Amino acid sequence: MSNFLIYGANGYTGELITRVAVERGFRPIIAGRNEASIKALAEKHGLEYRVFSLDETEKLDAALNEVATVIHCAGPFSLTSRKMGEACLRTKTHYTDITGEIAVFEACALADKKAKEAGIMVMPGVGFDVVPSDCLAMHLKDRLPSATNLTLAFYGMGRISHGTQATMTMNVGNGGAVRRDGKIMPVPAAWRTREIDFGNGVVKTGVTIPWGDVSTAYHSTGIPNIEVFTVAPPSALKAMKLSRYVGWLMATGPVQRYLQSKIKPGGPSDEERAKGKTLLWGEASDDDGNQIEARLQCPEGYTTTALTALNITEKILAGNFTTGFQTPAKAYGADLILEIDGTNRT
Repeated sequence: MSNFLIYGANGYTGELITRVAVERGFRPIIAGRNEASIKALAEKHGLEYRVFSLDETEKLDAALNEVATVIHCAGPFSLTSRKMGEACLRTKTHYTDITGEIAVFEACALADKKAKEAGIMVMPGVGFDVVPSDCLAMHLKDRLPSATNLTLAFYGMGRISHGTQATMTMNVGNGGAVRRDGKIMPVPAAWRTREIDFGNGVVKTGVTIPWGDVSTAYHSTGIPNIEVFTVAPPSALKAMKLSRYVGWLMATGPVQRYLQSKIKPGGPSDEERAKGKTLLWGEASDDDGNQIEARLQCPEGYTTTALTALNITEKILAGNFTTGFQTPAKAYGADLILEIDGTNRT
């Protein structure tokens, strides 16, 4: 049996995960829809490959039956995760992906009972979305068990990939989201801004975004009130606020097709990734006025994604998994992220 399947291996992040996997001695099967690019990637690394779309159920199931677990890298995940997830339930294959979409996390959480019955673990978000921030949330909860409020923020210094841009563009008219009293609540785009002290003199203006932790941090910690911020340049912040009024127009088919056509392929170069890093900050407080903070520094986001996805895959292959829906920190603890070289927490 091959180690695992990487689906969407020809995308920017999928190709990076494939490359790092081979460097670490893994021999995954790679798969995707584009035969030419999948075949070329397989030949480059001497790997087996399969070519199929997620609509080709027999081929999908056959590929999953060859492996113990899958890293699903073909987004936007709101369009692809259900078919891959259902196939994993049918074939009793562990499911992981690299999503950051709230709706996908919540849908996977609803599959908890079926996953337990199938004897598999379902863990969306095994990349930068959401391993570092999920671990930071759990670290804060461990330090302040009475916490009722959680605020997280991240600052990624680097370029984003075609796939990430495509997902962001597709969701441009959907506004924001926070969690209040345990329930996910819609809020306007760029609902709040605040100054974030990431440490070492790095202070930036953060803006609320509908990041995956609005879902996952609650499942990990039980903290009922959650907000997530990121750092956005003034031009992006202005565009986010504008989307409150014209988001409906930007979500229409013709405008989406135009916007998607303008996205440049690829992502940051190896040199850019090597120079990049990501800073995270978190704050937890309780109803008695107790408050704590923590900070985390990680490698560049896509590098972190490849390393965390493969780290979790290695654990699954070793039999270290919990059946049902899991988040990274819930399954493996707050120190999971510290297993990644170049990561430190204060």
